[in-house]
Amino acid sequence: MKPILLCLALLPGIAHAAVPAADADAAFYDAAVQQAFEHYRLPGLAVGVIEDGKVVHVATRGELVAGEGRRVDGDTLFKIASNTKAMTAAVLARLVQAGRLRWDDPVTRYLPAFRMYDPWVTRNMQVRDLLIHNSGLGLGAGDLMLWPEPNHFSRQDIIAGLAHLKPAGSFRADYAYDNLLYVVAGEVAAAAAGKPYAALVRQEIFGPLGMDRCQVGEWSPAKAGNVAQPHYRQDGRNVVVGRDGDVAADFPSMAAGGVRCSLDDMLRWMQALLDPARVPGWLDATQRRALWTAHMPMPIGQRLRDWDNTHFLAYGYGWRLSDMDGQWKVAHTGTLSGMYSSLALLPDRRSGVVILINGEGEDARTALMQALLKRQTAPAAGHDVLHYAGLLERERTQRRAAGHVRPVLAPAAAVAAGEFGADAGVWADPWFGQVTLCPVGTGITFAAAKSPALRGRVMRSAGRPWVQWQGLGEDAEAWLVFSGEGAQRTLHMRAIDPDIDFSYDYQDLEFRRVGDCPVKAWATGRRPAPGSLDPPGALA
Repeated sequence: MKPILLCLALLPGIAHAAVPAADADAAFYDAAVQQAFEHYRLPGLAVGVIEDGKVVHVATRGELVAGEGRRVDGDTLFKIASNTKAMTAAVLARLVQAGRLRWDDPVTRYLPAFRMYDPWVTRNMQVRDLLIHNSGLGLGAGDLMLWPEPNHFSRQDIIAGLAHLKPAGSFRADYAYDNLLYVVAGEVAAAAAGKPYAALVRQEIFGPLGMDRCQVGEWSPAKAGNVAQPHYRQDGRNVVVGRDGDVAADFPSMAAGGVRCSLDDMLRWMQALLDPARVPGWLDATQRRALWTAHMPMPIGQRLRDWDNTHFLAYGYGWRLSDMDGQWKVAHTGTLSGMYSSLALLPDRRSGVVILINGEGEDARTALMQALLKRQTAPAAGHDVLHYAGLLERERTQRRAAGHVRPVLAPAAAVAAGEFGADAGVWADPWFGQVTLCPVGTGITFAAAKSPALRGRVMRSAGRPWVQWQGLGEDAEAWLVFSGEGAQRTLHMRAIDPDIDFSYDYQDLEFRRVGDCPVKAWATGRRPAPGSLDPPGALA
């Protein structure tokens, strides 16, 4: 009956008389969710809508693992990715409220070893600066210490690495999204409170707000049960990538994007943010204002201007703030390999939407969120998911026409084992550490010591060497660029795809040769000791 009610609601003269507004909204929400699920062929989807502080619609579709039959429901755990940042900011706000730290405290008060590239920035970096992307670092600088996962970088490695990341701009002058400083923010909170970040999130957020299914730090997916697995598209199918093992680790980027929550728990989180009376005393008015104050202006893209008539965009503490059709909007997205989330609040209406997806869902979350929010901010527009899907595809076509497409490479051939000459060997970057460009079998293999996923065969196209990764897609591939002579010889990496994910910050790497290839163990067939620079096996 719901599709029929929706049609009646759109007919002039009988809409309001024939169909209660709540029923028409419910029909619209349900139809929009189904459209997104089917159009984008998602493996799993969970959506919740809040109006005036109350949950008015919940919808789930699909499976935890495509093809295995276990259905997504309100308790299914999803990676919320960068929607974790708002929780990290809330932990800090709770500590400020308790008098354990101040927003304008220097970071070095809590982390004496903290260093930025510029000593002046080190001295003047405040706790608040860690949250608002104004550090002067370039977009995604240092993210190769976080992703791809798993890797062997520690939180201490990340903090030490910051001292070697050259700024792309001036401190506090411009906005550029980063993840590393949220890792630092988590460590500041831990130092101020005297307990690990994961314990703080449970104590300050999950416990008080009743978010009982959420997971942070190290935990057991098998024990928790009902956990959605990430997927990517391969040959038209949803295929699991990075499936959970028996234990989910407390990985270093936890404070930037490591929390997992269910739909029901995310709705509790939203209600607590929208309605201070829901959990009295949890966060006072001063700290609520601090989280949602415009601390750093952001550039407004054409899509926001066209779709939302946006005039204002800024970053708060863990949130993006803007106006949408003349209404105040507080929102964020989250992206990890095979997992997408989106959360948007309309605080003056005490309303909001949350979307959780366990597949390749960037366009799906954008189109679905837009359709659901517009139902509240501009219901007369009446646009559905397919309308916004069409606009996104038009944007993509325009970008392709403007050259934003992976170039077609000349026919590629594997670089022969002896072809690199003196450029074969061990190379080191000050923050990323060591990599080997060494013979394996008949070719040359690139292998990063602390990031096992960055391993691949060196290829050559039209005289230019590049890396064909073993376990990553072609959109992550990179050119190898050698320059200089003798002791000044350097190795840089440059993305092949102009629209590569910004977390592949190859442009921030500068390698210098530090040694020859360690070949003895491979010549004898012995396996190298753990942590050795020897390449861990030939490519299949």
